Amino acid sequence: MSRSDPPEAGTGERQRPSWLGSLAGDDKFRASHALTPAAFLDAGLPLALFTLVYSVGGRNLTLSLWIALGAGALLGIFRLFRREPMQNVIAGFLGLGVAAFWSHRTGQPEDVFLPGLLINVGYGTAYLVSIVVRWPLLGVFVGLATGQGTSWRRDPALLRAYTVASALWVGMFALRLAVQAPLYFAGEDQLGWLAGTRLVMSWPLFLLVAYLSWLIIRPAYRARQAAVTSETPVTSEAEESPDSSSS
Repeated sequence: MSRSDPPEAGTGERQRPSWLGSLAGDDKFRASHALTPAAFLDAGLPLALFTLVYSVGGRNLTLSLWIALGAGALLGIFRLFRREPMQNVIAGFLGLGVAAFWSHRTGQPEDVFLPGLLINVGYGTAYLVSIVVRWPLLGVFVGLATGQGTSWRRDPALLRAYTVASALWVGMFALRLAVQAPLYFAGEDQLGWLAGTRLVMSWPLFLLVAYLSWLIIRPAYRARQAAVTSETPVTSEAEESPDSSSS
């Protein structure tokens, strides 16, 4: 069954809205709207196991990488059983595979964390550029998730809310780099600290920024929706008046 098929009877409770989509309804922000249990584990389990095995297993890089890949494969199977989107499974495992390949190629255990650092550079830059050109990425994502399109750019309050919230994401990616990059460049002696900070600054920090973004965007979004709703009856009466006068 494809992900686009309607849910079977009795499985409706598994269809959780995204935290972006909850802006359009009366749903409160919930952690389960932002990340799934598998995503919580993806954030740190494979690399945490890698660091543990490498530290206590005689600094055997090959063995440590295989353990991490095995953990990633089990998480992928877990996602499949939960019928989560296949792109999440593929992206998660490919990312881990690239990290393991690069670390094995260079022979440096800390290089398993390098792709994650580069991802933070890429996302942080994209969010920052989107703010500068007045197309904040968070507004684009919310527009896609709620069917709002790009109409939000005509509302100054909503544009400002998306800009401020997007700036929070820039700050999150910058903070991760500021803490983790020095540990990475310090080499394998700081491997444990690097793994620990990555774990702490992954989903806990993500959830905090997602929640703050929700608090910033929701009032402006709901005000916009209320304004559109209040204008609808007036438009309808204006459209009906020519017909009524001709009868």
